[in-house]
Amino acid sequence: MKQVVCFYLLFCSLFFYSNLSAQQKFTISGYVEDQESGEKLLAVNLFDVKSKSGAVTNTYGFYSLTLPKDSVVLAVSYVGYQTKYMRIYLDKDIKLNIALSAAVELETVEVVAAELETIEQRTEMSTMEVPVEQIKKIPALLGEVDVFKALQLLPGVQSGGEGQSGLYVRGGSPDQNLILLDGVPVYNASHLFGFFSVFNADAIKDVKLTKGGFPARYGGRLSSVIEIGMKEGDMNEWHSTGTVGIVASKFTFEGPIKKGKTSMIFSGRRTYIDLLTRPLIRAAFRSEGSDGNAGYFFHDFNTKINHKFSDKDRLYFSVYTGRDKFFFREEDKEDQDIYKSDFGLGWGNITSALRWNHVWNNKLFSNTTVTYSRYQFDTRAAEEDIFVEGGERERDKVGIDYSSGINDWAGRIDFDYFPNPNHYIRFGANIIHHTFNPGAFDLEIRSESPGDNFVL
Repeated sequence: MKQVVCFYLLFCSLFFYSNLSAQQKFTISGYVEDQESGEKLLAVNLFDVKSKSGAVTNTYGFYSLTLPKDSVVLAVSYVGYQTKYMRIYLDKDIKLNIALSAAVELETVEVVAAELETIEQRTEMSTMEVPVEQIKKIPALLGEVDVFKALQLLPGVQSGGEGQSGLYVRGGSPDQNLILLDGVPVYNASHLFGFFSVFNADAIKDVKLTKGGFPARYGGRLSSVIEIGMKEGDMNEWHSTGTVGIVASKFTFEGPIKKGKTSMIFSGRRTYIDLLTRPLIRAAFRSEGSDGNAGYFFHDFNTKINHKFSDKDRLYFSVYTGRDKFFFREEDKEDQDIYKSDFGLGWGNITSALRWNHVWNNKLFSNTTVTYSRYQFDTRAAEEDIFVEGGERERDKVGIDYSSGINDWAGRIDFDYFPNPNHYIRFGANIIHHTFNPGAFDLEIRSESPGDNFVL
């Protein structure tokens, strides 16, 4: 009860301070987005040239800048976009949504050394952001662009082995990393036994790696926090892309369901190793006098829907599903006797998130999220013998199934409060329910004969 009272008093004091400050100063607030697609841009710099005060957009593209009553020369800049300058006379609170256009090519390139920001001046000393466009330009293994391969090139990060996608951050093991896809934990983020990550670069908007000093909102982690945000979908027009690679093919299409209001994006990827090798494997079985098949494949699908109710309310729904599967089946016949063997191994993730963004006033922004995450691992091995003895048909079967996994239901609410250009306050609460299945075996022994029939 005391914690609830303290939280209520803190909430009231923030509103009181906001109203008190508003008597002498005014606030410019709103969203910054891509002019062509309508995607919200995070970490955009907004700077008043006259007062030398500035602000940065949060994870959802929202900003708030409080300045004294005066004329304002606002510079809005972001990597890969043209800097935008706006002159405003600030005599009241202003709601201003800003659209940035992509940078144009210059005939002459001038290289200028940038002023370095010292480590003691940064609020997040161990945080690095990697642009997705930069990730796509890195040489890819077998034609597959991999987010984790790009993160392995950063200082303090190593791979577990040649070609593997595991991350060892400052000596920590891969299972000590918190991997979030649109705020939802992903427990096994690898395909092909660790050689590829589960993240499709065509469906990703931003990647952020925190190697130390984790904020309290993550709940505490030993090694690192990797935040991956999915694209929200183009609000203005439909377009699609597709790629055919050595290992896998992928496609993406996005566009407006209702222009300016609702957008969606869908992206899928699948390997076709099993389809290409199937004729060869079946021929190899037939050459040994049996019939069978074996193979491996993985797939993943991302989809996201974004709806704008008003300038203050936005709703997002995102889903990811992916699975790896290895299988082996063989059937051997000798006269009337049949011998069958079946082996399968599979694992995969399902994540989903329903998120609501709300602007309470020009200084207070909230994000409410409900998430579900599931990781499942299962394997099966079975042998079955059917034979005829003395004119009677008999059947013996032995099978073992094993499964394990994790199910998470979670809810959280986060507040971003911008009292003035020198302070940025974050607070909130979250709750999570874990269901952990450490592993269960299912043994089946079956014997069928004319004089005996039992099942164990």
